[in-house]
Amino acid sequence: MASDYTSQKATHMVQRLGDPGEFCAGFMEHRYVAPGPSPPPCLTFLPQTSRGTQSNPSSYFGFVPAQPLTPLPVAGWPMPIPRSPPEHAAILREGVRACLQQRCEQTVWILHAKVAQKSYGNEKRFFCPPPCVYLAGPGWRVKPVQDQAHQSAETGPTVCGYMGLDGASGSAPETQKLNFEEQPDSREFGCAKTLYISDADKRKHFRLVLRLVLRGGRELGTFHSRLIKVISKPSQKKQSLKNTDLCISSGSKVSLFNRLRSQTVSTRYLSVEDGAFVASARQWAAFTLHLADEHRSQGDFPPQEGYIRYGSLVQLVCTVTGITLPPMIIRKVAKQCALLDVDEPISQLHKCAFQFPGDTSGEGGTYLCLATEKVVRFQASLCPKEANRALLNDSSCWTIIGTESVEFSFSTSLACTREPVTPVPLISTLELSGGGDVATLELHGENFHAGLKVWFGDVEAETMYRSPRSLVCVVPDVAAFGSDWRWLRTPITVPVSLLRADALFYPSAFSFTYTPEYSARPRPPDSHEPAPDADALLESIHHEFTRTNFHLFCPS
Repeated sequence: MASDYTSQKATHMVQRLGDPGEFCAGFMEHRYVAPGPSPPPCLTFLPQTSRGTQSNPSSYFGFVPAQPLTPLPVAGWPMPIPRSPPEHAAILREGVRACLQQRCEQTVWILHAKVAQKSYGNEKRFFCPPPCVYLAGPGWRVKPVQDQAHQSAETGPTVCGYMGLDGASGSAPETQKLNFEEQPDSREFGCAKTLYISDADKRKHFRLVLRLVLRGGRELGTFHSRLIKVISKPSQKKQSLKNTDLCISSGSKVSLFNRLRSQTVSTRYLSVEDGAFVASARQWAAFTLHLADEHRSQGDFPPQEGYIRYGSLVQLVCTVTGITLPPMIIRKVAKQCALLDVDEPISQLHKCAFQFPGDTSGEGGTYLCLATEKVVRFQASLCPKEANRALLNDSSCWTIIGTESVEFSFSTSLACTREPVTPVPLISTLELSGGGDVATLELHGENFHAGLKVWFGDVEAETMYRSPRSLVCVVPDVAAFGSDWRWLRTPITVPVSLLRADALFYPSAFSFTYTPEYSARPRPPDSHEPAPDADALLESIHHEFTRTNFHLFCPS
């Protein structure tokens, strides 16, 4: 059915793209009315000089200098950040558009365990699994303009890293140099195998510190891990849900490793290489541990809250590749035996075994096992003296530990500065507010400062700094993304990113979607013919939002 959009509702969808198997979305909506040729009234709150004219609707969005807003004398009120000067706005927009199209970002990815066992006396209990760093993204192979002249005749690695513990009292901690090696997937990989925390350090939590230095000695930045909890030794008592810090919940990320005869040099980690599960002595992988349902198809993970208990049916999903193992029953291990009647919660650094269900080839069942670098099945037998125990071999006993990761993304292709890229702002959630004539989007996260501006695609947004964990911006009108916005029939999705004052670009995993509301008004004779299914799509979207009547809808 032909229709126009002189009166329509803008429905905004905020989407966070996470690891395979994870999805979180928020659906927000507000109305705006565009009656005929008048400017979109959702910007009427701006000073008159910043709203432009009907003949130049793009001037509503930063290409004409806006008068600075006067901060109100109220504690906690967000501080407005001036827009880019008009002579720089067009250049910045072209640069941001090029960054988004060419995807020249650089990503620093730090993986580490959630807990670390303390070393006593002269012993050195190296962190296991060892903290790893991945450098990903095409931007690492692109030389910034300011560095091209200095690096034109140099060869060798473009970046080196140093990792250590954050200082407890400002003293310089011991650091380990990381030698990055290129992987088959073009990522650079480095590992800190000899880090430990001594009993002289009385902290209960600490962070890892990664310092990256470019070839030539210029410091790229200092990156911090998530908090790591210090424990003296794995708990041997029956775990209680009162101490949830050491419990492992469904949907959390874990690592599995095996040590033959408890020797450190024989440690192997469950990993994925070339689409297959392997036991690697060099690299480890993080897996999402799901509570599985035997009545559902493989790969279908409905949200199930709660902590993992022994005897539960679980499934391991690689966080990078999405490859899964078949559903297995997790068993507690004691004295190289699988305990078949234990249902207590799983704790960090516990020894466990994974039994394949439904296997009747032997009384003891078959278990996940390693054979050198291969992952195979081991046929267990029941204990002659205790029927509730199955006898295992060393290779079938795994140690489980929770893992954390933090990802920093940036692009230096626009920046004309030699300053470090850190602190890198991290966006955790978005919150849409308002309706009618104006909508604002609040960014929650960390490492925010007054030199950052929010961009919707290649459109700069009016940005206000509230705190190191909060930025507020005005949602740009849909007219900024095309001259035919009044006859919009399909949703428009734009990425949300941040730009520092020196043009350092910070992409994010969030996007923002404008969705027009279905309308039955006649469309102009010179407009393009809509897609055959456009009306049905818009009508179904509007019906869904009307039915739910939610301002914020977040399925886990």
